[in-house]
Amino acid sequence: MRFRVDRDVLADAVTWTARSLPTRPPVPVLAGVRIEADTTGTIQLSSFDYEVSARSQIPADVSEPGTVLVSGRLLAEISRALPDKPVDVVLDGTKVVVTCGASRFTLLTMPVEDYPNLPSMPATAGTVDGDELTHAVAQVSVAASRDDTLPLLTGVRVEIEGEKVTLLATDRYRLALRELTWKPSSPDISTVALVRARTLSDAAKSLGSAGSVTVALSTGAGVDLIGFEAGGRQTTSLLVDGDYPAVRRLFPDETPIHAIVSTHALAEAAKRVALVAERNTPIRLAFSQGQVVLDAGQGDDAQASEALEATLVGDDITVAFNPQFLLDGLGALDTTFVRLSFTHPNKPVEFTGQESLDGDDKQEYRYLLVPIRFAS
Repeated sequence: MRFRVDRDVLADAVTWTARSLPTRPPVPVLAGVRIEADTTGTIQLSSFDYEVSARSQIPADVSEPGTVLVSGRLLAEISRALPDKPVDVVLDGTKVVVTCGASRFTLLTMPVEDYPNLPSMPATAGTVDGDELTHAVAQVSVAASRDDTLPLLTGVRVEIEGEKVTLLATDRYRLALRELTWKPSSPDISTVALVRARTLSDAAKSLGSAGSVTVALSTGAGVDLIGFEAGGRQTTSLLVDGDYPAVRRLFPDETPIHAIVSTHALAEAAKRVALVAERNTPIRLAFSQGQVVLDAGQGDDAQASEALEATLVGDDITVAFNPQFLLDGLGALDTTFVRLSFTHPNKPVEFTGQESLDGDDKQEYRYLLVPIRFAS
């Protein structure tokens, strides 16, 4: 195998392909990136850990075709450190020699015959705007659980009904829902998939800038594989198995009280007040006509409070939140104002965005946060 490739093209492709390599692979070959060079002038780099696969195809000047397997993380570090010159890669016996200007590296190869076959890309289900997908996934994934002992809740539920896609995530303390439109391959498509939040976030961030992202789903006895493709890059992932809890019913049908506050002002005030909130202690928000007062700390501890202008419809109400969960919800909103809708001080509070004080709130993104009970 022998080929020459642009340094930046190689570094980007290797870094992307190696991003999901396991830190402690169950077998040594899974720490590798497979490089396949063919005479059509393309190089395909692949990685796979039995759950997530990645493929990246780049142009190169191929003199001799071939396939090798080398350490993915080491190749990524080397390719990023190379000078800005063309890179020559040559297979020499059981070693791969990487030359770039005056730099020369020799990497040991791993047995490529022991590398598992990568899963095929499932059938195309539709396409979605990359920027919108990235933004939607970021808004929802903040609510996904990080606790691997509850694998169901580490996923994002993807509900597809024709042209509408709904993303849902919860960690039992908050719930995020985002609706977006896409271009389905079949107008009557109706399916559900549970995708690991980390995998979905990674795919959306890395592929979203390519413009349009193709989404693929395997069907049959059940959907068990999802794939994303854009800009010469493909990634697949096994889906999370199990029945996701019926979380939609948690959104209240009616909210007799709601308040409207500047999203940025509330987030900045919450950050300041949270400085005195000890671990696991809440920020209290007291809403009354014309204002909301944020405060944290009590007794002999450090204390802080700040008042902001707010519009309140309904009775005065006081709630308390985990500071980080509050900031996550506010950070996910991209509107000038946030509407907080209440049913009871101890019941979940719904966050939605709106562009003006007297306008309607936007329902395509909804963030539901369970308040913390506090002594009155």
